[in-house]
Amino acid sequence: MSILVVVESSEGKLKKASREAVCYAAQVGGDVIALSLGDTPEAELATLGANGASKVLNVAGSFSSSEEAAVAVSEAMNSIDANLLVMAQSAKADMIGGRVAVKQDAALVSNVVGLPDTTNGFSVKVSIFSSKAFAHVALKKDKKILIVSKNTVDVKEEGGSANVEAFSVSLPDSKVKVTGEEKASGDILLTDAEIVVSGGRGLKGPENWGMVEDLAKTLGAATGCSKPVSDMDWRPHSEHVGQTGIKVAPTLYIAIGISGAIQHLAGVNSSKYIVVINKDEEAPFFKAADYGIVGDAFEVVPKLTEAIKALK
Repeated sequence: MSILVVVESSEGKLKKASREAVCYAAQVGGDVIALSLGDTPEAELATLGANGASKVLNVAGSFSSSEEAAVAVSEAMNSIDANLLVMAQSAKADMIGGRVAVKQDAALVSNVVGLPDTTNGFSVKVSIFSSKAFAHVALKKDKKILIVSKNTVDVKEEGGSANVEAFSVSLPDSKVKVTGEEKASGDILLTDAEIVVSGGRGLKGPENWGMVEDLAKTLGAATGCSKPVSDMDWRPHSEHVGQTGIKVAPTLYIAIGISGAIQHLAGVNSSKYIVVINKDEEAPFFKAADYGIVGDAFEVVPKLTEAIKALK
């Protein structure tokens, strides 16, 4: 069975979530072939062999719309006779997946958090209701598309280099024209960050945000905030983490002075490890935390930052 995995990159480097998707496909079993849309360096694409890809199809050029990307993905599926398409969860994957499903007459499921169960058909475990519950979904079409949540599998590097081949596609005239792009503020994008440090109303005001930024800089992390903080204009909306903001899935999420409202938890519960710092020992966030520190953030955070600096 051939499995196609669409990979994404940023500034010439493959995203960790895409490597996870390749590892996921390798664990499913079959011939794993990756597809890259854009101008990622060939040497970078070849490293996907260590994650389980036997080959990488590289479509050079700029794909400014999901419509164009869906055409390329569909043609790649036809070229390798793939019955399974795997993508890492992202805004781009959500936009591409539905279009490809229509073109391929495929079953599609997103928020996948487990490997397929093929003992009786083909089913996968998915998170539902903002990750407050799980469901097992059966896919009965011959062709299937899985959009896999981050941190579903660990990244493994066990193979060698993958062969990289140029792949050309015939693109229709796009109905959408991108006239410009504006990068969100911050050195590290929230959606790509391995570590995120977020603050809430417990910081009492925007003038106290310096200690959040100091800790984030020390860790090489992105900064985020709770919805009330964004609503009060303490921080830009681009840093709002939660169900109605940005959903993140870093390896480490540090919440400072955030009580843990349901809508915020829905945006962070795919994180591998969650650390909560709050002086209220009854804060709901502690129930979702892997590690908790009960204490005044104005005392704990500076000491934590200095301790981390001392270890470097």
